[in-house]
Amino acid sequence: MEKSRAATAPSRGSLRWAILRQAIRTTSPPSVNDLSFEKCLKDISKKTAGGFKLISSRPLMGELHSLEKNCLCAPNELSVCYALPVDGDIELIMIQRLDDCVDLDDFKISNEHDIDTTGRWPSEEVLTYFCIKRCEMFRSKRVLELGSGYGLAGLAIAASTDAFEVVISDGNPQVFDYVQRNININAKTFGDTKVKSMILHWNEELHSEMLHTFDIIIASDCTFFKAFHEGLAKTVISLLKTSETSEAIFLSPKRGDSLDKFLEKIKHVGLEYDLVEEYDSNVWNLHQKFQNKDDTSWPNYDEDHCYPILVRITLQKPKTT
Repeated sequence: MEKSRAATAPSRGSLRWAILRQAIRTTSPPSVNDLSFEKCLKDISKKTAGGFKLISSRPLMGELHSLEKNCLCAPNELSVCYALPVDGDIELIMIQRLDDCVDLDDFKISNEHDIDTTGRWPSEEVLTYFCIKRCEMFRSKRVLELGSGYGLAGLAIAASTDAFEVVISDGNPQVFDYVQRNININAKTFGDTKVKSMILHWNEELHSEMLHTFDIIIASDCTFFKAFHEGLAKTVISLLKTSETSEAIFLSPKRGDSLDKFLEKIKHVGLEYDLVEEYDSNVWNLHQKFQNKDDTSWPNYDEDHCYPILVRITLQKPKTT
């Protein structure tokens, strides 16, 4: 007997379109062949609310009464408290967009500024964890975060290390606003570390006073779009301090040949790199559990798309004769 149309499972393509329609519509959510939108999202998405579960977080419900009014959430936003796994019980409060809330203005801004829309991906959490567990490397250093999104990694470095200065940057003017709000909310946790936000587009000319001034550059999930590879590589070599100890720390999944193509650009502009897959025992153990299905909290975990590889980028050493 021929299966009824209603009983036919939708294709992965139709599930993706359902997610996009739900993200930009303002009326009631759509149905896809009698499957709920939540099931569509679960079946197709590589994201997970828990990620690697390295940094605990909880949404704040009506708990921001003591903060400035301009730090409170809009209807499409959420305030989240992140508890950093360091001595001293340091917490960060961050304002973020709701994951399922996107409007057409986001796409207009992306096209106008030639940028990607922001989001929260597992690499950001892993980068944050990696950096705060190695806090000594940031002592008295000037640090720049590229493609920051909401700025979790940069804010965590500012709150938990003795960095001299942390600059949190993104090319999206909407993101710049979020980062500045999050800096304002958490200002009391930074101690003597200077913290500021800035709009930084990788394909635009850099201000001369910024050139070769950063000891450490960090970034997560910034190598996915190949169109941005050259500009990103040039930004790194232009902003890294001319020193044997300066370096850029990137965490990114392979995502097909995307990471490899970026590394080709890194070599082309005059930088060196080391790739490290097993860089932290906790991260690696979680990766193995997700990969082997010993932990089923990330049902669509895929190594190529989800596991961040550590890329340590440095200036090329002079050749000896």
